[in-house]
Amino acid sequence: MTTELLGTRSITVGAATAAETRPRRPTGEAVAALLAAGIAMLTLALVNQLTAGSPAFNNWVHSIGKLWMPGAAGIGPYSGKETLSVVAWLVSWAILHPVLRARELALSRWLVVFLVMVAVATTFIWPPVFEHFAGH
Repeated sequence: MTTELLGTRSITVGAATAAETRPRRPTGEAVAALLAAGIAMLTLALVNQLTAGSPAFNNWVHSIGKLWMPGAAGIGPYSGKETLSVVAWLVSWAILHPVLRARELALSRWLVVFLVMVAVATTFIWPPVFEHFAGH
């Protein structure tokens, strides 16, 4: 039964709408994906800082990239930086997804956490900050 209110809106009485009957998907999966991406960005920023400050760490990171990436010798330690970032993303997502997938979390709160992670990672690779921490 539908009732008109002020001639512009109708209300359905006695029957549930499609939006009310559709099951909501938990937001934990999205939160896990956001956090894993943020962890990967922070890993890349941290490894970038550490390679600039330590020649030994720089060589180790470069050797990680040369293990599997063709042409890694030509691009230097960047291949290892990206490798470590991808590994951090995969490992963190593999852990966070099963833990959070069935949970209903406040997505807006976790989006703010993700954006803070992006801001911190970006700040660490910003030249004035990067050069300060790298000792240049």
